[in-house]
Parts: sequence; C-alpha cells; structure tokens
Amino acid sequence: MITKESYQPSQASSWTGRIDGTAADLLRWHQVIRVVNLLESDLPPLQPGQRGIVFLGFACDEGVRRNKGRTGAVAGPAALRKAVSNFPVHFNEHTLLLDAGDIVCQGNDLENAQLVLSEAVRSILLAGYLPLLLGGGHEITYGHASGIRKYAQQRKGTVGFVNFDAHFDIRIPGEEGPSSGTGFWQLAQDCKQAGEPFHYLALGIQKNGNTRQLFNIAGDEGATYVGADAFHLEDRDTLFAAIQHFLSQVDYIYLTTCLDVFAAAYAPGVSATAFNGITPGGVFLQCYRAILESGKVVGADIAELNPSLDVDNRTAKLGAAIIFEVVNNLSENY
Repeated sequence: MITKESYQPSQASSWTGRIDGTAADLLRWHQVIRVVNLLESDLPPLQPGQRGIVFLGFACDEGVRRNKGRTGAVAGPAALRKAVSNFPVHFNEHTLLLDAGDIVCQGNDLENAQLVLSEAVRSILLAGYLPLLLGGGHEITYGHASGIRKYAQQRKGTVGFVNFDAHFDIRIPGEEGPSSGTGFWQLAQDCKQAGEPFHYLALGIQKNGNTRQLFNIAGDEGATYVGADAFHLEDRDTLFAAIQHFLSQVDYIYLTTCLDVFAAAYAPGVSATAFNGITPGGVFLQCYRAILESGKVVGADIAELNPSLDVDNRTAKLGAAIIFEVVNNLSENY
C-alpha cells in the first residue's frame, strides 16, 4: 500500500524547458505531461483509442549499497526527468503522458519499498497504462517485475523478463538480504513457488563481470543469455534468433536496461562501469526496437543511473534517449 512515507509526488515545476510555441508541431514533453498524485486520485480513465504511459520513479539505492556498489542512484529519477523534459513531442495526440512521482525507500527497508513499487505497478497496469519506471538501482527489477507478474496472473498470461545488462543479477541473497544483484534470482524462486515458467533473457552479459557460479545459477534456472561480444561483432543473427525465440514463448514482456551494459565512455555515471561494454548504436537499437515493436512490452525501466558519478550528464542523456525510444515506439505499438 502506498503511504506518505513511501511516496513522493512530483511537482509540475520540475518539468521545464524551452518553449517554441503551443502549436502541436512545436510542443515539448514538459508542455504536455500531466502530474498526478497517487495518494490523492486515481489515474484518469483512458478514452477509446487512447494510450497512456506513466512515469514512476524508484528513488532507492539501498540494493546497490547491499551489493557493495557505489551509491547515488537514489537521485536517478530526478536526473532522468530533467533529461527528458525538453524532448520534442513526436508521439501522436492519442498518447497521454503522466508523471506519478517516486516510490522511495525508507531508511534501509528495501523489501517494503519493493512491495510498494509492485502494488503501484499493478495498479497502473490495471488502469490501462504502461508503467515506465525511472531508477534507482537495479533492485527496481524485483518490485517492477513482481507487479507485472501479479497483473499477468489475473489475465492468465505468461511473463518474460528481458534485461540489457553486463550482469545477470541472479545472485543468491546474502546476510543483508536482497540487493541490486538478486532480482532475477528472486523472480526465479517466485515463479517456482507459483508453478510458473521462469523466462529470462539477458543481453550484453560480460564474462569479466560474472563469476562462474553466476553462469551456473543462470543455467540451472533456465535463463537464456547473449554475451556482449555479439554486439561488438555485430552478430545480428545470434541476437535476433534469441530475441524472436524468446518473444514467441511469452505473452507479456518486462523490459529493463541497466545502464552499466554500455561502455564507460557512454555511461560513466553508473555503479560499476564497463570499459568494454556495448555501444548504444545500430545493433543495440535494432534489438531494442524489435522487442518494443512486438507489442508485448507491458513495463519498461532504466536502472543504475548515478548522477553523482556522471560526466557532462552523459549517462542521464543516454538513459533519456532510451526512454524516448520507449515512449515513441509504445505510443504506436502498445
């Protein structure tokens, strides 16, 4: 349940930018987005033919701290809002863009924050909107994907989890409990308990970022992965075969992008940089768009932006560019 302690509504004043005019072909995101307070009102009902996308922040990096990473991702949602605010509007007039504020982590209580996030995601989906979440550490995965699972269970659909990441994030929780590196292990256990298949596709995995044990756990849980080399060597056949096969197995897709999948030159502002990460160019965009255009994505997020480590807002702008892809593609395909 969302409470005053676990939720911070957005302010309309946080959405600012250039104004070229008010004609439809001059508008920018900050001129059309609507701010809603989940504590005070329900999401506005969508009209026939209308599509809705809801930004929801997850202001938390307790999972990063537990995972022994560099903290600061708690400030990620605000940085992403600022980075997308001035984008020009290219989606059609039937797309409604809302900002529902942030779910926040109270002290070290990550578990409650993830539970609240899960319920918020489910309520957004039940209202007919697509949740587009702004992280925050990659502990965003468990809360976000759990909300999608609850929604899919009500509709008797199968969920697939797609993760662009240098890391599997399938670590078994340690003494402190779940972290930014355990989300997919938690989801695998939940699926087992519910008698559901665990469909997990990880794209961009680095051998130098995962122990052999993590590869073994991924194998034991039936995960599918394609390494970063497929992006480096432009092996489209391998990538698209994996993506298309995965898409054919599921009804709904949870799509998450950990910004540390990208090379440090493009994404310096993350908890764990990767000098040889993938590039956000043609191969990545083709893969990302293929997933979006499937029409099966029901929730997407950006994780691990750490503004305190960023250089010239480079990482925030990269995350914003991915959000731009999501909004424009899903306004057409959702």
